[in-house]
Amino acid sequence: MPTMVIKNGHVFDPLNEIDGEVMDVFIKDGKVVEDLTRADLARAEAIDARGKTVMPGGVDSHAHVAGAKVNAGRLMRPEDHIGSVRQRTEITHSGSGYTVPTVYKQGYDYSAMGYTTVFEAAMPPLEARHTHEEMRSTPMLDMGAYLVLGNNWFLMRYLHEGEVEKAAAYVAWMMKAHKAYGIKCVNPAGVENWGWGKNVHSLDEPNIHFEVTAREVIHGLAEVNERLGMPISLHLHANNLGHPGNAEITKESLEVPSDVVPSQKMGVEWAETKLDPHRAQSVYLAHAQFNAFGGTSWRDFESGAAGLARYVNKADHVVIDNGAVPFGPATCMTGDGPSIHDLYVLAGIGGQKWSNTDVELECGSGVIPFTYLKGNPISAVQWAIGLEMLLLVEDPWKTIMTTDHPNGGVFTKYPQVIAWLMSRRARDATAAECHKWGYDRSSLGGVEREMTLFEIAILTRANAARTIGMAYRKGHLGEGADGDVAVYDIDPENFNPADSDEVIRAFSRADLTIKDGMVVARKGEVVAIPEGRRYYCKPEVDEGLAKDMMADVREWFKYYTIGFANYPVPDKYLRKPEAIVVNGAEGGW
Repeated sequence: MPTMVIKNGHVFDPLNEIDGEVMDVFIKDGKVVEDLTRADLARAEAIDARGKTVMPGGVDSHAHVAGAKVNAGRLMRPEDHIGSVRQRTEITHSGSGYTVPTVYKQGYDYSAMGYTTVFEAAMPPLEARHTHEEMRSTPMLDMGAYLVLGNNWFLMRYLHEGEVEKAAAYVAWMMKAHKAYGIKCVNPAGVENWGWGKNVHSLDEPNIHFEVTAREVIHGLAEVNERLGMPISLHLHANNLGHPGNAEITKESLEVPSDVVPSQKMGVEWAETKLDPHRAQSVYLAHAQFNAFGGTSWRDFESGAAGLARYVNKADHVVIDNGAVPFGPATCMTGDGPSIHDLYVLAGIGGQKWSNTDVELECGSGVIPFTYLKGNPISAVQWAIGLEMLLLVEDPWKTIMTTDHPNGGVFTKYPQVIAWLMSRRARDATAAECHKWGYDRSSLGGVEREMTLFEIAILTRANAARTIGMAYRKGHLGEGADGDVAVYDIDPENFNPADSDEVIRAFSRADLTIKDGMVVARKGEVVAIPEGRRYYCKPEVDEGLAKDMMADVREWFKYYTIGFANYPVPDKYLRKPEAIVVNGAEGGW
């Protein structure tokens, strides 16, 4: 394994409270170490980062990058592949696609920006094999996937009957069977209704066949999550996504698990950090922008971000990612079938193509091409909301920067989002190009806050890693952490954040991207392709309870169109698997 010293850089490592200090970073055997021996230094690769910004490798905690839904987006958008192409090199595959890049290209593009870890935000159990195949084919990145469970027939049955322990045993089995990392809950109780052309519109509206409510699903899954001691909080996609006025139901939804105490019970060795690397929240709200709409209709549509941010400011059990809208082409894809249908009705005039799927007994999805235009009043407000949700939440440790790729926009637009966060002048310049609703119907125009490089490191590295339970090895440069480092051509002592072009240039193409102590990209060009890891959880539960639960599962499985033996994901689907034991002997039931 490589040995390396990164010398004289301005280091931004929030989990270790390092804010631009000029220092060296040492890596041995792929891990960060406190120092190197004289012998190690003699053979170490030395990198002079003088006048440069050094951060941990980027961590994207919410993106849609693998699986049947993503592949459907690739297939239905041949026009998306024309204008964005990576040529084949001696060591890389060719690749194409802008909003939905091919698996090879997305790995290279993330690495070019200094990212080393990406998590797929929604994996249907029945389509887990496909998801793992695409993650296996994505080069360079360490990856994992969240299992979509908020409308699973058998979970809804258990939760409605108050069988929380059996529900936890079922989730534990599903995690192990599908090699999944965390629990994703999408439009709870509503997506199942979509199989019958309906939805739910309040937390207390019963589901058609299971008579379970969104409130019961959210609280039940949050309780299950903490009984098991999962790495990541319940990852919630709230009801009524994309509808005017949904900010209110979002606040109600976040309040539901407020009495659930966070509990991580991971059998891992934790790297050293000055701040507590354990997550502190019981619910992680996905793409808050899409759930922060105000108004009562599209006529009086406005931002609801200020009210939602006030709630997050006072709620210590909540963390969010923002789901920014950086304008331009997107491909909206979600496990929330009703939401995509409503978007199709709203924007599909003129023959817009779309796709909608019901995944038997488990979940649903929808895909539709979309373009966010600066001159469109709704798009302008959405752009404002995405930034408000980061700028109005006072504690950056409650926020994570995303675009909900490719729903709000593509992940390669992260540098543009960073530029807006760091400069009011940059926001004002964009607002001047937008429909007046952008500022008139949001609070963004009055926001003075400009984020620092330290805060950007929190939003794109440190807190993303901590929130999803990866801070034992990711998101920081403490001793024992993975040797994942990004070096950017930004001199903090001679840096003007108002120069948005410079910010975008620097963060678009890292000077160096280092993974496990190996340089993998230089100025955006891929120079090495190490195999990425695949993280999943193996939660442990009482054997007797697990046996009773499995008897139920085998009985229920008659409803599926596939055989029981073909349901789980075999080990062969993963390369470099990293199984995390959860709720084991030390912290089990």
